[in-house]
Amino acid sequence: MDEPVKLCVSNQKGGVGKTTIAINVAGALNARGHDVLFVDLDPQGNATENLGLMEAYDDEPPTLFDCLTEAEKRDEIENIVREHPEMDVVPSNIDMTAAEPELTLARRSGEQLDLVLREIEATYDYVIVDCPPNLGNLMDNALFATQNVLIPALAESTSKRAFELLFDHVDALEYDYEIDIRDRAVVVNRIDVRKKQAREMVEWINAAFEDVPVWEIRERADVQKALDAGVSLLEFNPDCDMCETFLEIAANLDEQFGLTEADA
Repeated sequence: MDEPVKLCVSNQKGGVGKTTIAINVAGALNARGHDVLFVDLDPQGNATENLGLMEAYDDEPPTLFDCLTEAEKRDEIENIVREHPEMDVVPSNIDMTAAEPELTLARRSGEQLDLVLREIEATYDYVIVDCPPNLGNLMDNALFATQNVLIPALAESTSKRAFELLFDHVDALEYDYEIDIRDRAVVVNRIDVRKKQAREMVEWINAAFEDVPVWEIRERADVQKALDAGVSLLEFNPDCDMCETFLEIAANLDEQFGLTEADA
């Protein structure tokens, strides 16, 4: 494959389990035999920590921050990639907290991640970008670089407003850069089927996204235990029933992009 599938996991609303979904979708793609690059673009570094790479968060330069903000250091990204049993990882770093204002000053502020990924993406089948939980330059970089979005959400009414804000932002970015950003899936996370509001919200999301696959992830203690262990749920407990859902998400992505397990 000449170019990998690039997908960002994005919702500017915090607390929706964005990083959890990103790691487990990446793990499921790996389980289907794909080579996956995981990019932690969130300055908080949650994915970096949840993949057992917290020491990288305090690394000295050059880091992802330098690659994004200094054109002459883009090729340093090769030295930043860390190995993980399930995927390669571009870790976040404490310096990323200064990325927003630095990117504002850049001549092509929304294109820097795309330019950085070109240095290393050719060896991967998928690039998964975990976005920060807010709209801004880093989110713009993720959307521009991938132009494919997987949206995590909670089964609660606040998700409606979060969808509106995200889509307004995507529309503006598409107009500014003359690109087409596609929704590839919605993953409703941490569903408690005992709650009436949760059931009603799942119904609303399914109706609102008629042309987009909607997946349901229910509360399971092993999901958090896997993150604490630094791996995906599929690596931690392949017998958990939610593993099947993540594998279905991965299989559907393969179908959307014309890939199969044999392509990996």
